[in-house]
Amino acid sequence: MFQVTFSEQSIGELNKLDKLDQLEVIEPLSNLSTSELANPREPLGRFSREGTTFFRLRAGDYRIYFEHRSEESLFTHYILHKNSLTDFVFRTKLPISEEQLVEQHQSFWKYLETLNK
Repeated sequence: MFQVTFSEQSIGELNKLDKLDQLEVIEPLSNLSTSELANPREPLGRFSREGTTFFRLRAGDYRIYFEHRSEESLFTHYILHKNSLTDFVFRTKLPISEEQLVEQHQSFWKYLETLNK
């Protein structure tokens, strides 16, 4: 079992969910084994970005992007809804900074909603 730590973005996303949904999102992460990280298969994937190896884990309607930092620890960088622009941008590796990801995640959809009014 791994010790899991969370970035501010991932904790913020979890805090938006009710307790039962939080458990459903985190359960697949807490059940990962070292052998699964060594040989990822769906719903787990692995990719590199700027010299860092990231893992993507599908958990219901969310994608968890994390890094295997040591033998016993994982660091969760992002928890993103699967149908969000932010998730698309991160998966397709478009050039975007972490600050832009957070800004888009918090305000982009609110902006779109205002266009409908």
